[in-house]
Amino acid sequence: MPLEPIILPANQPPQFYRGGAAIADLRGGDAREYGPEDWVASTTSMFASDTDGLSRLPDGRWLRDAVCDDPRGWLGDAHLRRFGDSTALLVKLLDAGQRLPVHFHPDDRFARAHFDSHFGKTEAWIVVGTSSEDPTVYTGFRETQSPDTVRDWVRDQDAPSMLEALNAVPVAPGDTVVIPAGLPHAIGAGVFVVELQQPTDFSLTMEWRDFLDSPEKGHLGIGFDTALQVLDTSGWDAERLSTLVRHTGEPDTAAELLAAPADGFFRADRLRPRPTTTLAPSFAVLVVVDGGGALASERAAVPVSRGDTVVVPYGAGELELSGDVTVIRCRPPA
Repeated sequence: MPLEPIILPANQPPQFYRGGAAIADLRGGDAREYGPEDWVASTTSMFASDTDGLSRLPDGRWLRDAVCDDPRGWLGDAHLRRFGDSTALLVKLLDAGQRLPVHFHPDDRFARAHFDSHFGKTEAWIVVGTSSEDPTVYTGFRETQSPDTVRDWVRDQDAPSMLEALNAVPVAPGDTVVIPAGLPHAIGAGVFVVELQQPTDFSLTMEWRDFLDSPEKGHLGIGFDTALQVLDTSGWDAERLSTLVRHTGEPDTAAELLAAPADGFFRADRLRPRPTTTLAPSFAVLVVVDGGGALASERAAVPVSRGDTVVVPYGAGELELSGDVTVIRCRPPA
């Protein structure tokens, strides 16, 4: 049976922090106080869980199983040669109802050594909405920090010092931020993003108190002395920080979205057909952020509208997006 684009239901595994009103507004569902993340087209489960976080297709199958059953159809030969049957991508809608804790993620080498994973967790944020008076994200230390100082902050759970040491970056819809593995960061309350990341759930949480039940959940069982080895303690001044941040213009215009450090990890662009846009064959995750239109192959057309999330198999072939619609397209690396 030919593969076609599939509209997915919401997939909001329980989280430790508040949020989700913006997701409910976008998708038209009921808001949940602790539903701040919608894992879209996810073949990745939450840390220490077998199935939480995985996406189900409308026919009841796990997307992960469908991809494994037909990896060539879902991913294409070039992707298989590089990544095997992994989609190499996790996409989330993330609505921060409160500030997230200061944390960081392992790189590929560290993840192989300590988590038996081919992937670490570089990620990127595409800001699609804000609801606070001063929407802010925090990324990278403003000045180089000594490892001893950082260890003291973590030991004492000195959250004010951790946060004060980070760059506070004001954001608006249309802004994007790449977060390389190892970079300390947090998202402020009232910031709603489409998040792309490598397909893992490895978060090393320096600021665990008041967020997590125990320090073990902060260091994922490897100890903070080990976890902090992958933390980037170098200083990120304004010039260096500008290599991660892009201002892509009005959020209803077509644009390539991510700064160069995302290359090799994932791709994202904002599609605004005028009147149509042709999409080359690729595994992709689409988030419809405004308007309505259609996604058509040679065989069928799928209507799409604001709030839809769509998984596109490689085997769907060349597609044509049409209508008065704005879509964020997320793809694995080229």
